[in-house]
Amino acid sequence: MAIHYHCRHCGTKMGSLDSLSVHSESLGLHKLTEEERLEMVSYAGNGDINIKSICEDCQEALERNPDYHQHDYLIH
Repeated sequence: MAIHYHCRHCGTKMGSLDSLSVHSESLGLHKLTEEERLEMVSYAGNGDINIKSICEDCQEALERNPDYHQHDYLIH
């Protein structure tokens, strides 16, 4: 099982964790609401977990341009 992080705004792969036993508490997933979990976490058929997060570039772009929050996808 691997855990893959991708930016939800630009799609950039941010990293992966290849670990056989990682608990949701160590990832902070237990702090998400059910709605947030449905939006941000998906499970692949092979047992991998895909998590949508935000990369540093998109975070900086959103801080500089708050009106970008209305867009689902950012190109930088």
